[in-house]
Amino acid sequence: MLILQASMQFMATLACGIFAGAAIYINAVEHPARMSCGTLIAATEWAPSYKRATWMQAPLAVSGFSFALIAWLAGAGPGWLIGSVLLGLVVPFTFLAIMPVNKRLLSPDLDKGSEEARQLLKRWNRLHAVRSVLSAWALVIFLLNF
Repeated sequence: MLILQASMQFMATLACGIFAGAAIYINAVEHPARMSCGTLIAATEWAPSYKRATWMQAPLAVSGFSFALIAWLAGAGPGWLIGSVLLGLVVPFTFLAIMPVNKRLLSPDLDKGSEEARQLLKRWNRLHAVRSVLSAWALVIFLLNF
């Protein structure tokens, strides 16, 4: 049981660390760079970036959550459950809070150079920062409980 617990803790920490690093990078580097190019270019670039990031980040969030939960069920301390919940929260938060913004940004009738597009991109970045914070907290908890 200890081997299972330790391996799940390692895998949860790895998945969470990659997720948190990517999420923070998006907020701190990628999105500000895209916005510095002007709204039209930023909105145009956002769509393929979002689609590619989804294929990376969704599996990391779900697997990190699952690994941490399994570690907790295998006898790891309560920090693993807390971290699991924090990391797992990014999934429903994405669907409930971010997805409506994503859908509008992907809408073919959105004028990508408009003030609406600029405001949507700013809102998206603020909402995405919640994912960065949740995953960073989960990572700190995992590292402190390893």
